[in-house]
Amino acid sequence: MLKKCIQIITLQLVFFIGISNILVAQLPSTGVSSSGVLDGVYVQEHIPTKRVIQYPHLREADVMWSKRVWRTIDLRQKMNHPLYYPEEPLADRMSLFDVIKYGVLEEGSLTIYDLTADFDDKFRFPQKPENGNINDPKYRKLLDGFFGNMQVTERLDPADDSPMFDPVTGDPLFDTVAVPYESRDIIRYELKEDWFFDKQRSVMDVRIIGISPVIYYTNAETGDIEGLKNLFWLYFPECRYVFQNFFVYNGGNDAMRMSFDDLFWKRQFSSYIHKESNVFDRNVNPSWDGLDALLESENIKQEMFKIEHDVWHL
Repeated sequence: MLKKCIQIITLQLVFFIGISNILVAQLPSTGVSSSGVLDGVYVQEHIPTKRVIQYPHLREADVMWSKRVWRTIDLRQKMNHPLYYPEEPLADRMSLFDVIKYGVLEEGSLTIYDLTADFDDKFRFPQKPENGNINDPKYRKLLDGFFGNMQVTERLDPADDSPMFDPVTGDPLFDTVAVPYESRDIIRYELKEDWFFDKQRSVMDVRIIGISPVIYYTNAETGDIEGLKNLFWLYFPECRYVFQNFFVYNGGNDAMRMSFDDLFWKRQFSSYIHKESNVFDRNVNPSWDGLDALLESENIKQEMFKIEHDVWHL
C-alpha cells in the first residue's frame, strides 16, 4: 500500500513539473524559441513571472504641490535605444512597440484610446470589442487602422498577380489596405505625467499617466512625409502589468536585465518637456522654436527643481 502511494505521488510530481515547464516555455522573453528549444543555459523566468510593485498610497491632503507635464522621448538618442531595438523580436527580448502590440493584439490586456480629430489625451475614447471578444473580425479590423498605415495599391489578380481593370471603363482598380507599422517606424514616445511633492513621505515623486507612440505621417497617395502622428494613447498604470514581464537590454551584464516597467520607474531614459499645464493649454512650440524650445524645456525643469528645494520653507 505504501509503495503504491509513493508511486502515485511521484507521478503527480512529474505531472506538475511537466506542466510548469510548459507554462514557462510559453511565457514571452524566457529565452525559449518558438520551436521549444532553449536558446541559452537556463530558462529566464524571473522577469517573465515578475509581479508589479504597487505605488505608495497617496492622499490628496498629502500633496502640497503638483505639476502636469508632457515629455518627448526621442528614440534617436543613444540612451533611448533600449526602447527602440531590436527591430525584429528576439527569443529573449523585443522593442517597446512590439511589447505594446503583444499586449493589445495577442493578450488583449491593453486598451488603446483614440485621439480623434482633437488629439485628445484624456482617455475618453477607449477602443474595445462590443461583444468582449478580442478576435472579433470587426474589432480586429478596427485595430488594423491603429497599427497600420492605410495605403492605396493596385488590385492584383489572385491567379497571376497581374493588374486588374474595370471591365466597363478600362480604368485600373485600386484597393486601400493597411500596411502594419513595424518597430523601426516609431521615432518617439510621448509621456503624460504628474509631478508632486508628498509631504507624508517628504519626497518629490512622479507618476506616468499615459504613453503614446509617434510616427512620421505620410501621404497615402504620394508617400511624402507631412509631419508627425500620434497613433493612440495608452493608460500607463494598465501598461505596467505588461511592461513588467519583458526584458530591457543591459550592455553591462546580460544576467542582470530589468523590465520596461523598471526602466520607467528608474527614469533611465532621455527626454525633454514639450508642454506643461498652463492657462492656454498650449505646447512650448507655438511660442518657441528649435533651440529656444529646448531652452524653455530646460527652464521648466529648473523651475520644478527649485520647487523641490523651496517647498521645505513653505
